[in-house]
Amino acid sequence: MSDRPHSAPGADTASDPAGTEPPASVYRHTAFLAFLVARVVAVVATQVQAVVVAWQVYDLTRNPLSLAYVGLAQFLPMLCLLLPAGDLIDRFDRRRILGMAWSVGAVCSALLWWLTGHGSSGVAGIYAVLVLYGCARAFSGPAMQSLLPQIVPRAQLAQAMAANSMLMRVASIGGPLLGGVLYALGGGELTYAVCCACFVLGALLLLRVVVAHAGTRVPAQGTMVQRFGAGIAFIRSRPIILGTISLDLFAVLLGGVVALLPIYAQEVLHVGPAGLGALRSAMAVGEVGAGLYLSMRPFNRQVGRTMFIAVAIFGMANLVFALSTVFWLSFAALLVAGAADMVSVYIRGALVQFSTPDDMRGRVNAVNMLFIGSSNELGEFRAGTSAAWLGAVPAAVAGGLCTLAVVGGWMAAFRPLLRVDRFEEAAPPSAPR
Repeated sequence: MSDRPHSAPGADTASDPAGTEPPASVYRHTAFLAFLVARVVAVVATQVQAVVVAWQVYDLTRNPLSLAYVGLAQFLPMLCLLLPAGDLIDRFDRRRILGMAWSVGAVCSALLWWLTGHGSSGVAGIYAVLVLYGCARAFSGPAMQSLLPQIVPRAQLAQAMAANSMLMRVASIGGPLLGGVLYALGGGELTYAVCCACFVLGALLLLRVVVAHAGTRVPAQGTMVQRFGAGIAFIRSRPIILGTISLDLFAVLLGGVVALLPIYAQEVLHVGPAGLGALRSAMAVGEVGAGLYLSMRPFNRQVGRTMFIAVAIFGMANLVFALSTVFWLSFAALLVAGAADMVSVYIRGALVQFSTPDDMRGRVNAVNMLFIGSSNELGEFRAGTSAAWLGAVPAAVAGGLCTLAVVGGWMAAFRPLLRVDRFEEAAPPSAPR
């Protein structure tokens, strides 16, 4: 890595005509590090709480359908609050909104702690708390995505997003493990107390985050519905944004195989629970490895073409997994799929941020978060129903082929996205370069 400060994109082409010299390490940026630590702490709390809530609800009901209601209680508020969340994030201090959302998360953890020690044996109170928690998540997700470009310079944005994605994945892996250990040591009361403390710590760490690159606020015009409609119109008018977020939606929705792993472990690979754990970790290992590399060695050439190649590799790796009957080959295929997915996430996230003016990031990221959530939740539903109708192997094969078909269709339908060379080329004409 170069030790000298990296100029804004396009500002010093004489000293670096090819535009290939990497920016200074984003890990030297103190405000970004504070943001990163705050987000890791909050994500750990989210993952720990998710594990314990699911365990408690199932332990109380012994009904698998009750676990579906756990997800539904959180998803529906996020869906209903999409419009006001995106609008408010564009109009007010994003750091303050994020801190308030995490503070509500702390209140939810405290309420779950109280229910564990003093509440009734039913689950109605838990569902009510989860609805409130879903309301907080409707604001925290888009606020986090919209705040990051205000913390780091544009030259370091892609690198910062890679580091952020990689550490979030690590936290998503370690959080459930920590939740299990805490629950074994002190039950729900200890676990929820730790979650509450983590949310509070995350909100306090945000106070150390300096917003140094905030754009100029445009005065609000019209009603909230009209302003959000303007955001939707902006997405539709920008093939780079529409193509990027819709590619993620349909590639994961049609091609994901994670929901089929228990069937493959038991009936195809015959590896048992230990093998299932290894298979579930394979994609995560690939994601973390690729994310760590990209956070230290970011690239910024032929990004559109590379994104499509990464999604195609994701589909082909899932296809290899679908046809494999050998454990090591299946593990390697999922490892490659995870690494390819992280490369795609790195490029997609950076393209959306570079393509969106600061005064519209809240609305665009709200829609993007809805697409991501829908692809994950509905993708697992699609995989499960396809396996029930066709069988696990035909369903997985069909998913891999559908992903490749989506890549081909999107390359033809979104030619401007395919032709993007550097991230800065995705910026709207009025945005600074």
